[in-house]
Amino acid sequence: MADQLPKPRLVRTTHAEDGTSVFASDSLLTPFFPFGPRATGFTILDSRPAVPVDNTAAPVSETTNVIPRCPPAGVVMVISDLPPHYAAPMHRTVSLDYAVVLSGEIVLRLDGGEEKAVGAGGFIVQQGVNHEWINRGPEPCRILFVMVGSEKVVLGDGTVLEETVLGKKK
Repeated sequence: MADQLPKPRLVRTTHAEDGTSVFASDSLLTPFFPFGPRATGFTILDSRPAVPVDNTAAPVSETTNVIPRCPPAGVVMVISDLPPHYAAPMHRTVSLDYAVVLSGEIVLRLDGGEEKAVGAGGFIVQQGVNHEWINRGPEPCRILFVMVGSEKVVLGDGTVLEETVLGKKK
């Protein structure tokens, strides 16, 4: 998987001391494969602990080799690369996730069993639901996410839907 998609290029801007706009960096980033080279890869492009963001502060840089999770009041921009014929485990994040499928096709399955296939150029807005990603195709799928910290979902009976990892439902 690691060699099937190009490394993401990140161009970052900032300000000079006099306020002039300047380029801070231009680099190729190496994806992180926490579940092995034939599973999902993550490239965190930017992470901020709180919104509104301080555009004079340096970005959080120690998030390179971690599974992306959004700070409760923050924002994270991340790329997920899913290999062909692969399913990521059911999970929930405590965030509002904006997603754009950049290449390939992904199936978004919810814990109730419903599914939607979304191809390149498709958009997803995900509101803290328990879900899994399934790449049923022969090509890798690359998805760009912007995750915004959110309140936990509270059901009418008072049940709080917590973050889930690796298939745990509540």
